[in-house]
Amino acid sequence: MASNKGGFDLQTCVRPNILKLQPYRCARDDYKDDGTNILLDANENAYGPPSYISGQGKKAIEVTGVDLHELNRYPDPHQRDLKQLLCNLRNTHAHTPSNLTPDNLFVGVGSDEAIDALQRCFCVPGRDKVLICPPTYGMYTVSACVNDLSVVSVPLDPHDFSLRPSAINAQLSADPTIKLIFICSPGNPTGRLIQKSAIETVLRHSTWNGIVALDEAYVDFAAEGASLAEWVLEWPNLVVMQTLSKAFGLAGIRLGAAFASAGVARLLNNFKAPYNVSDPTSQIASAALGKEGLASMRVNRGKILEQRERLLVELMKIPGVGRLLGGLDSNFLLVEMLDGPRDQGGRPSNQTALKVYESLAEHHQVVVRFRGKEPGCLGCLRITIGTESEVNKFLERITVVLAGILDGREQVNGVAEEVRKENQANGVVA
Repeated sequence: MASNKGGFDLQTCVRPNILKLQPYRCARDDYKDDGTNILLDANENAYGPPSYISGQGKKAIEVTGVDLHELNRYPDPHQRDLKQLLCNLRNTHAHTPSNLTPDNLFVGVGSDEAIDALQRCFCVPGRDKVLICPPTYGMYTVSACVNDLSVVSVPLDPHDFSLRPSAINAQLSADPTIKLIFICSPGNPTGRLIQKSAIETVLRHSTWNGIVALDEAYVDFAAEGASLAEWVLEWPNLVVMQTLSKAFGLAGIRLGAAFASAGVARLLNNFKAPYNVSDPTSQIASAALGKEGLASMRVNRGKILEQRERLLVELMKIPGVGRLLGGLDSNFLLVEMLDGPRDQGGRPSNQTALKVYESLAEHHQVVVRFRGKEPGCLGCLRITIGTESEVNKFLERITVVLAGILDGREQVNGVAEEVRKENQANGVVA
């Protein structure tokens, strides 16, 4: 039978940068959730949304007052009431006496829309570059590839995952095509807050004409006053991105925000899709940012911080677990897996970490995240803080898994073998 495709050829029709794109991958690409897994891989809030929204068993629509009767109408394209609630949250006056207003906000579909919007707004495809500081969030690079932008890497200090502002500024001086810097604070997967003074050193570069994008997805797990959102009023080229996916337990509604100078915010709002935030999303987010929602979020946050401390203490007692790398400013821990007990000279090992990752998911219904192929993260797993019950089960199961690995009973296979081969191809030592 003759082909009906005409002259179409997908390989030559698609943009070359999209053809080469390596998509963002997560642990659930390898291990699908069947409803029975303990999911400690994606840094979600295991306690769920604020009880004011979830209703503790009641129908959410009754608690939040979400009005579904006008879904035939497009949502508010400007979201000023929601933006004012976000401003109220971040007007702490810890960094400036000035006040954020809705004119300083862009809201969109998670922080990912802001990441893409900044790249499209400030970078010319095929010419300009973005700078990242690995280990860091993978979507900065994925979005750059989609937008046909080159990526420059200035890794964090491998000893403590601190920012290296002098090295960044040297790159900026040498290459004026770098238009956008992404700094994750607290870092993912490092869990460490970046020092304000280090960010200021970059912002003070005397000749560079570009944007510093500070990703604060996890900032509500850090100390009070850690957010630099209001600092955009002092630095016109600073943009601070945040999300309701983490501390607020609302990953499912996909609501993110970018705080910026009025000029930058205006540009981002000018070219966004006209109705990019749905009305139910806006209503749920507004409820979460109200008095009752904030109170409930803080209760859940307190539980997470309590479990974070307990998990760290108990992990250090397990043979085969090494150091905590990074910091305690997020809702996860970055922890080394060793090739033997600590007291017997065990060393960080990607081989061990891969075995633990695979065995937990395949045989023990616990999904964490392998991070050993990232700079400074040899042998590391990133473990999201779960509920008390989930932490109990995780500790029991990783103890069993590590004992089996160190005794030689666990073997590498399946997904772990694939990841190991990828690491070898990328030059990561196991």
